[in-house]
Amino acid sequence: MSEPGPPHQLFPAAARLRAFGVHIFTALGGAIALIAMLEAVREHWAAMFGWLGLALLVDGLDGPLARRLKVNEVLPDWSGDTLDLVVDFLTYVFVPAYAITASGLLLPLAAPLLGAAIVVTGALYFADRRMKTDDNHFRGFPALWNGAAFYLFLLKPPALVGSVVLAVLVVLTFVPFHVMHPIRTTRFRTLNIVLLGVWAILAIIAIAANFQVPAWTAAALCIVGGYILLSDVVIRLLGLNRT
Repeated sequence: MSEPGPPHQLFPAAARLRAFGVHIFTALGGAIALIAMLEAVREHWAAMFGWLGLALLVDGLDGPLARRLKVNEVLPDWSGDTLDLVVDFLTYVFVPAYAITASGLLLPLAAPLLGAAIVVTGALYFADRRMKTDDNHFRGFPALWNGAAFYLFLLKPPALVGSVVLAVLVVLTFVPFHVMHPIRTTRFRTLNIVLLGVWAILAIIAIAANFQVPAWTAAALCIVGGYILLSDVVIRLLGLNRT
């Protein structure tokens, strides 16, 4: 009587194929990052953000797909978490860092230094096993450099102001304040999802208009972004229950 094979071989070939398809779907985010980088090199900034937005969609869908198809059980030799971190580093950190550096919106001396700091601190943040809390919050500024780059191009602040704000965000990467996950955090989840949807619609409009949008659109984007980044800090200051 033959011994059973490794646990993953107990799953049908079709199940293993579907599970590997999820990994391919996740890895497509890396290909999207390459296209976004090519657009950035050409200074087609709106197109770059469009591709980064598509990468966000892939990042939002691959996790639920992986859980639904039990990818970790079916293909235990392949780390979906590691693959996700590799792709996220490209789309959340590396491509945006280039865009920030090459934007011409920062002080000339500060731009390359900030770009290098973003890449280094972003890599360290992704390697930190404490980056997420048990209640679905991020610890420190969660390396959302695609978002920071988006607001830099949207608002086009004076070079000194933009440089200082980005430097502060670099430092906040290692400050132990908490930032909610707008979908997984349980407190006000319905409100958070609605606001995230509004933000996505307004962001698409801004990108389609090459960031030439009315003041109210920019203000609404800033309000939602500020809510996501700072709401947990306010809740803590008021002594309210976070969950």
